[in-house]
Amino acid sequence: MENAQNDMAHYHLPGLFEFYELYRAFLPLFREHQEYFYDWCDIGSIYGAPADCIWGGGRVGFGDNDPQEVLALMKEYGISARLTFSNSLLQEEHLSDKQCNRLCALFNEAGGNGVIVHSDLLLEYLKKSYPNLYFVSSTTKVLTDFQEFADEVNREDFRYVVPDFRLNKAFDKLNTLTIAQKDKVEFLCNECCWFGCTDRKKCYENVSRKNLGENCEDHHCTAPGGNEGYRFSEAMTNPGFISAQDIREIYLPMGFSNFKIEGRGLGSAMILEFLLYYMTKPEYQIHVREAIYLDSMLDLF
Repeated sequence: MENAQNDMAHYHLPGLFEFYELYRAFLPLFREHQEYFYDWCDIGSIYGAPADCIWGGGRVGFGDNDPQEVLALMKEYGISARLTFSNSLLQEEHLSDKQCNRLCALFNEAGGNGVIVHSDLLLEYLKKSYPNLYFVSSTTKVLTDFQEFADEVNREDFRYVVPDFRLNKAFDKLNTLTIAQKDKVEFLCNECCWFGCTDRKKCYENVSRKNLGENCEDHHCTAPGGNEGYRFSEAMTNPGFISAQDIREIYLPMGFSNFKIEGRGLGSAMILEFLLYYMTKPEYQIHVREAIYLDSMLDLF
């Protein structure tokens, strides 16, 4: 066991394209009013994908903002941009897709950006074609077996690995990791999926098929509460939920520092709630809400 307490939590936030307008309003607040926010956290990256990207996975992207503008905003605030290209069903013929390659070329040239991947086929292609990108092993792999997860962490291909949320509280096993291994772990904090779900891979595969343009029915979730949609209040009761207090009092002292917030398929109002809960001091949350709500250019609902 190796512990080297981390003093800073790095959040990896959803909606690079999907919630560009929200971040354009939020990031100036985050920079100009540091007193509003916890001094033990920052933004490590923002991830997402535009609409109609066949390499996309996890969720069907719906953002339509100009990639140049998106990258310019991230560069202005020194934040890494990640493309969510976690489609698990890609074949050789999909690698020539012009839109996805243009995005990778743009992100590669800008430097400091990454790609979240599932497919090893895509990973090998991106490594050769876009050497300036770093790679994140996607939670869509559903790594629930700890040894399989540890093996993934040990792969040199990945800067970060996102385990399935059901490993979040496996503290005895997590604490056997070395400092170098812990630095690569990126926990998914706010998953609402049923802890006992056995269809998670099928759900992700359905999204992959839709992104490939296949005519298929929506995945029908049979889990308890599966038809109710995402509710943060429900996510907080999930056995795998990682609270802001957990991060500060458990994970940082254990040597972990990277935390992913899900939510690309949700509305910007819900993303704002995540930013308030995880990053904003309670006494200043009303100030952030007012500043965002009063932004006439932003439609939160």
